[in-house]
Amino acid sequence: MPSPTTISIDKLARLVGTPHCPALIDVRTDEDFSADPRLVPGSVRRPHHAVREWAASIKAPSAIVICQQGRKLSEGTAAWLRHDGLAAETLEGGFEAWIAAGLPAVPVERLPDTTASGGTVWVTRARPKIDRIACPWLIRRFIDPDASFLFVAPQEVAMVGERFDATPFDIEGVFWSHRGTACTFDVMVEEFGLAIPPLLTLATIVRGADTARLDLAPQAAGLLAASLGLSRMFADDLQQLEAGILLYDAFYRWCRDATGETHNWPAARGGSVR
Repeated sequence: MPSPTTISIDKLARLVGTPHCPALIDVRTDEDFSADPRLVPGSVRRPHHAVREWAASIKAPSAIVICQQGRKLSEGTAAWLRHDGLAAETLEGGFEAWIAAGLPAVPVERLPDTTASGGTVWVTRARPKIDRIACPWLIRRFIDPDASFLFVAPQEVAMVGERFDATPFDIEGVFWSHRGTACTFDVMVEEFGLAIPPLLTLATIVRGADTARLDLAPQAAGLLAASLGLSRMFADDLQQLEAGILLYDAFYRWCRDATGETHNWPAARGGSVR
């Protein structure tokens, strides 16, 4: 019987990638982490022995703590977090159980360095439309909830990245960019180990909208229309980003949960109205 202080693998898998996912904290030992240097999507590493020092930096209202097997390190860390007033659970079975369930894990070698204040920094061209909103959404939901994004003049992206320790994306000549027919979102899904069915479906839609190949998915035209509409609603790129993240939350949930659902009007006679 599961402990009242734990969360199941299945339940966490449903939370990852959604706006209501708790803070995910990996407290595996260096030895265990070195044996498999990947992370549950959206999680960050923290030393269990310093929990009293970093607990106050958690911005989310709740947390899930992950160790190798879901035992002493995560239980103790979660107990300290609860002691300090934060709702906290441990992942049942830990990182080993997550991997055994065939769930995605992010290779740490692909993650940019974090800043002194925490969180990664990314830079791209101003006036985003599709890829430059889709990629930040993916990063915020599956890689780094505290990521910051800088939108600058196209010709300054590389130098801003160098001077401000920001990772450039969606420009020519950098790692995180288009490759052949794949758009930057495709590249991130693949490189971050996130090639799960819902994200692959979303990637096809993004690619169709971003590369003028609307034949790839019926939803691509809708994403293109919504994206262009947002770009005209907001003069501020960061405000547009926040609105666009909600749009991608909706597309992701459709890809994950609602692809088989249809809507019809008028309702069939004798049927209920929903």
